Amino acid sequence: MTAVKNALDRILTWTCVALFAVLVVDVSWQVFARQILDSPSGWSEELAKYLFIWLGLFGAALVFGERGHIAVDFAVRRLPQAVQLWLTVVVQLVILAFSSLVLVWGGYRVVSLAWEQNLTGLPVNVGPMYLALPIAGVLICFYTLYHLIRILTGAEKAVDEDAEPELL
Repeated sequence: MTAVKNALDRILTWTCVALFAVLVVDVSWQVFARQILDSPSGWSEELAKYLFIWLGLFGAALVFGERGHIAVDFAVRRLPQAVQLWLTVVVQLVILAFSSLVLVWGGYRVVSLAWEQNLTGLPVNVGPMYLALPIAGVLICFYTLYHLIRILTGAEKAVDEDAEPELL
């Protein structure tokens, strides 16, 4: 499972880099067309919106793979190890439920409803543009299961005491 996670990390990292590079070029063109050519580009704004959505969702999935999201755990750090483990498992299960229901199932429903709708500024349908929701949901579910298994087997700490120094 670790080899799959490492491969997914590399793929997601390069995907985010590529999406960001295309987003920079697209927005640069949009500014150039608007300010220099005095002819705003309608398609570049539409493309930037969807590139930003894909980048945000895939970036969020990548951060889930690193357990790098913001966590307010100064109170949890003071609890006994068994309670820390129990709370971490509960949090991972909540993340799994949310990702499964909202991103995977809800994203699939949105994609199926919008599959045939046309975009005004781009020559593609809306449905494939929304595929980022269920794809990111599946990735987040995989990463959550990966960390949950590692926490339960003791290969990973429930709360990383070395992540940030305590401020309180």
